[in-house]
Amino acid sequence: MGCARTSFKGRESTYKGLMRDDVDMLAVITGASSGLGATFARKLAARGYDLLLIARRGNRLESIAHEVREQYHVRTEILATDLTNDAALDLAASRIGEAADLGLLVNNAGFGSMGYFFEADPNVQEQMHRLHVLATVRLSHAALTNLIPRATAGTGIINVSSVAAYVVSPQSVSYSATKTWMNRFSEGLAMELAAKSSPVTVQALCPGFTLTEFHDTIGMDRSRIPASLWMTSDFVVEESLRGFDRRALFVIPGWRYKLIVWMLRLTPDALIRRWSIQTAQRYKRPKSTG
Repeated sequence: MGCARTSFKGRESTYKGLMRDDVDMLAVITGASSGLGATFARKLAARGYDLLLIARRGNRLESIAHEVREQYHVRTEILATDLTNDAALDLAASRIGEAADLGLLVNNAGFGSMGYFFEADPNVQEQMHRLHVLATVRLSHAALTNLIPRATAGTGIINVSSVAAYVVSPQSVSYSATKTWMNRFSEGLAMELAAKSSPVTVQALCPGFTLTEFHDTIGMDRSRIPASLWMTSDFVVEESLRGFDRRALFVIPGWRYKLIVWMLRLTPDALIRRWSIQTAQRYKRPKSTG
């Protein structure tokens, strides 16, 4: 891997606004420059968390950090870096592991791609696995080694997964596979914490189609998806945080997606595979450029 360009900046306000349980806590959010990550930043700042925002696009991080400082009077830091780079990941993990006020890690950084695996750029596929799997492993380990000894209720990790975790899908094989791994990883961590009687919480957030830049970036035509299946990032994040408050392991926002996942669990694998192929053929064609 090449050298990472990393920018680490801190900003502090003179007044600490809303506080959670009268304790100053830090929320670390990866992929915080847009979409669900930016929404997590705003929602957690509203709850009184100080923020460490991590993403590649430093200018967007600066804008979001300024916005939440001004509105919620919280302290913010930004780390502009690429977590697929080993050195950058080491830096982020060290910051998380050493944060005496760490309260929450949101592993949100991720991306998708469209196309058959054997036709895709292998470097892009590897980056997806590095970001969704290896970065989640490393940052979660850093967070838990910090949080578990302190045994503070209301602390933990939110891993942003997807309903894609519940079904293998042609033309997004790596994405579905990494999200399936993320669900299992989160479940295993939750079991270990329960075995240790730890108050630390782990959640796997599994949203469906959400109105963010995600689908535009991969060139997916939103009009091919029924309007009723689209959710706002505000709704998804609110559902996640409500679930975190009640220590829910899996959070699937929206009754339609809860129903879809329930049906998938009852459906034979052979029928799911057929449905996945048909759905891919119908909905996953790139936008027309004509």
